[in-house]
Amino acid sequence: MYKELQIELGRFGKAVVKQARTNLTKVKKEDTKALYSSLDYDLDVHKNSFSLSFEMLDYGMFVDQGVKGANPSLVKEGEQKGGRSPFAFKNKRPPLKPILNWVKRKGLRMRSKNGQFAKGSQKTLAFIIQRSIYAQGIKPSLFFTKPFNAAFERLPDELIVQFGLDVNEFLEESLKNKF
Repeated sequence: MYKELQIELGRFGKAVVKQARTNLTKVKKEDTKALYSSLDYDLDVHKNSFSLSFEMLDYGMFVDQGVKGANPSLVKEGEQKGGRSPFAFKNKRPPLKPILNWVKRKGLRMRSKNGQFAKGSQKTLAFIIQRSIYAQGIKPSLFFTKPFNAAFERLPDELIVQFGLDVNEFLEESLKNKF
């Protein structure tokens, strides 16, 4: 049974990571491929236990779940983008340096209403973007949540039932050893 458990959970982990990477490229939330490359899973199956964990860069959870904005009215025609996210900007803005690096990589510059280049440095543009993100938040992409839930639904019922039996056996064996 442990070999079957390892095979099924390995398939589960691979499927989640593969689909999460695909989703990440589709939602275009990945610029440097750092988050994409950091997606992985770790599976340990032992006689009396198993653990399955997923890994990604820290900011991945914010990209997946989104972040509620502090106050959308701070920007013209602002709207709350964070939805039901458990995360929210309160009194601390997102870091300016990654936004500035993104602006530089993209070669973005300030423009007037007519589309002509306007006065203002890339740092000024990065600050404006930072203020907008702080005020309105970040829309959830669910790049990881959706594939996780879908793969979990596909886990075989026999595995879940057998795992329940294994937990009972493990508890019974553990109790016998203690008394």
